[in-house]
Amino acid sequence: MTFADEAYQELMHAAAEKRSEMTKRMSRDMKGEPFVLAQLGHHGTMTPSELADSTKSSSARISAVLASLEKKGYITRDIDHNDRRNILVSLTEEGRAQGQKRHEEMHSAICWVFEQMGEDKTRQFITLLKEFAAYTTICEPGKPRPTPEEVAEALEANASSAPSQPS
Repeated sequence: MTFADEAYQELMHAAAEKRSEMTKRMSRDMKGEPFVLAQLGHHGTMTPSELADSTKSSSARISAVLASLEKKGYITRDIDHNDRRNILVSLTEEGRAQGQKRHEEMHSAICWVFEQMGEDKTRQFITLLKEFAAYTTICEPGKPRPTPEEVAEALEANASSAPSQPS
């Protein structure tokens, strides 16, 4: 067995069998209410189709999420006065507060994990995670493997998309 085969087995084991509750919740949140609140908080007013695109969800899924958020008083849905065929989704003050609270809770939890790992391991982890993500964006199962040029381009794009130093 090669090191790559062994690493694959470890990755699948970690992803499937050792998945933490926090990781499960983060995964669910990426398609649900917390992510929609975060998107609206970051981008401002959006249409349901823009939200569906950003969450990679179906319009039916977004419709259900929006109905739930509206019922809780976190969003409003209004007709676009410039194009009456469009619906505009906006956060209420309560929705903005809920989104901020959720962001702070996630930030606190992830920072605690990084503090346990220490600065060196955390920096290595982030560097490797970004490199892994760059490779996985260009290598799809059942498709030809990327060329060296495509790999170099993906790694360069990954390096140039690095966020600025935290404040």
